[in-house]
Amino acid sequence: MPVSDLDLLTGAARAAGDIARRHWRQDPAVITKPDGSPVSAADLEVDAFLRDTLCAARPDYGWLSEETPDSADRLAVDTVFIIDPIDGTRAFVAGEETWAHSLAVAH
Repeated sequence: MPVSDLDLLTGAARAAGDIARRHWRQDPAVITKPDGSPVSAADLEVDAFLRDTLCAARPDYGWLSEETPDSADRLAVDTVFIIDPIDGTRAFVAGEETWAHSLAVAH
């Protein structure tokens, strides 16, 4: 029996938390994106993990993530993952507790 989207996202978010916590309060490498916002090594590692995991489980879904270049391919499908791998990167980098993973499915 296939896992529900909610169960898939919940499991992926928990595993993403394990990845992020390895970087949290460890002075992760940070670069500045063209829009002036920061992106950390944790953002990129979590993003890659989520994309690999979620897209493998739902190959017919599209992908839209804050840390992945957008592709018009997502406009050709009925269902899309919408991801912010670390929502609150500034807080994450500062070692604060006010960050999260944002994962959604839009139909």
